[in-house]
Amino acid sequence: MRNAISLCAGLIFGLGICLSGLSQPHKVLGFLDLAGNWDPSLAFVMAGAIAVAAPAFALARRRGADWTGEPLQLPRNREIDAPLVLGSAIFGVGWGLAGLCPGPALVGVGFFSPLALAFVAAMAVGVLATRRWRLWASRRLPQDA
Repeated sequence: MRNAISLCAGLIFGLGICLSGLSQPHKVLGFLDLAGNWDPSLAFVMAGAIAVAAPAFALARRRGADWTGEPLQLPRNREIDAPLVLGSAIFGVGWGLAGLCPGPALVGVGFFSPLALAFVAAMAVGVLATRRWRLWASRRLPQDA
């Protein structure tokens, strides 16, 4: 059941990405080009996504479980720290340079887009490098008591 729900959610997400134009880097770059030929249409996509997601998250918090009955594991940390700011900056720079973020890039991989394939490969390298660095740092740096 869990896999079927995940498949349906992924298909709906991918369809939404395709219909909204988020899978087209030129559309995203047009949205980010505030000083040039700005395309505001993705702002409406984001507003629509927030309008759907906000009540869904509120309902999920009240239920405390997903559709399969498993308990939710929502993040509890609300601290804004250096890793969050640095990660956000790297994400934003990558989005601005490539016109892709992880969700649309995965949709692009499904269409065998060379840009999306390169983006996802670079993203995977970054994730693996970060994991290795954190493992290395946890062994080298003293732990908080």
